[in-house]
Amino acid sequence: MGEMSSFQLGVIGALFLSVASSVSIVICNKALMSNLGFPFATTLTSWHLMVTFCTLHAAQRLNFFESKAVDVKTVMLFGILNGISIGLLNLSLGFNSIGFYQMTKLAIIPFTVLLETLFLKKQFSQKIKFSLFLLLVGVGIASVTDLQLNMVGTILSLLAIVTTCVGQILTNTIQKRLNVSSTQLLYQSAPFQAAVLFVSGPLVDQFLTKQNVFAYKYSPVVLAFIILSCLIAVSVNFSTFLVIGKTSPVTYQVLGHLKTCLVLGFGYTLLHDPFTERNIIGILVAICGMGLYSYFCAQENKKKQSGDLSLSSQMKDHKETAALLAHHQEKEGHEVKKAAKDSIV
Repeated sequence: MGEMSSFQLGVIGALFLSVASSVSIVICNKALMSNLGFPFATTLTSWHLMVTFCTLHAAQRLNFFESKAVDVKTVMLFGILNGISIGLLNLSLGFNSIGFYQMTKLAIIPFTVLLETLFLKKQFSQKIKFSLFLLLVGVGIASVTDLQLNMVGTILSLLAIVTTCVGQILTNTIQKRLNVSSTQLLYQSAPFQAAVLFVSGPLVDQFLTKQNVFAYKYSPVVLAFIILSCLIAVSVNFSTFLVIGKTSPVTYQVLGHLKTCLVLGFGYTLLHDPFTERNIIGILVAICGMGLYSYFCAQENKKKQSGDLSLSSQMKDHKETAALLAHHQEKEGHEVKKAAKDSIV
């Protein structure tokens, strides 16, 4: 029971850290890009990952965690895949309307469910599927406005969905199969993600913004916000791997939509963004879906735990019965031998 309660506290802590850091970085980046005019999102992400790696390297040298050797090819492909997925998501936003981009992000949950069902044989109950559907409808109502389709944007969105889903499923699978912690996996893969984005980021950003990141005039305020964004990103990247490792890719995506609702709320209260009845209704429906998802997951986990306990107790009883039978048979054997010996005498 003690181990289970500590695990649950760890999950709650990971979820809280993920929500707090993600909402903080969205507000920080919105101020940096919208108010201060720094539009280079992909390059900024590469800086985030480089700072994350440097921070983890310093922590590893100070013995805050132990580095574990992982197959280089696996980590390299994993890091490159995650770097590509970030670039594709940014390109998708550049080639599509904001509404279609939000639909792309909404499509990640059902596609993740499909992949896990087909390839990992994971079962999702009808209650879980209903709660996810309610969540997606709510977020869609709150955030999706205009839907403009084009061929290039649609292809980029599909590629972004596939790479994001596969990357998040691998984040969970690699941690469990290779028995590495979220910190160890992030430490090993961050350099490869950063390298992909460091090379492609300036090109992607120049293509989307028609501006050169190296020709940009950096004021002290912009530099301060960039540094703040990079520091918050360490917590974002760490909590992302932590949440996916402790829960599942689907739960992480549900958490992501909670962040969307919170960002809409903070945008209205702090940044005075426009807020309509549609936003309010959508957020309420989404929160209802999240609540149902959390409740149904908790119920299924309790059933699974009670099933595991009953199975382990049955196995224990079976072992004790087998031991008693063996002892009884051994005792009978000794008595038969003694009787035979007495008859001979």
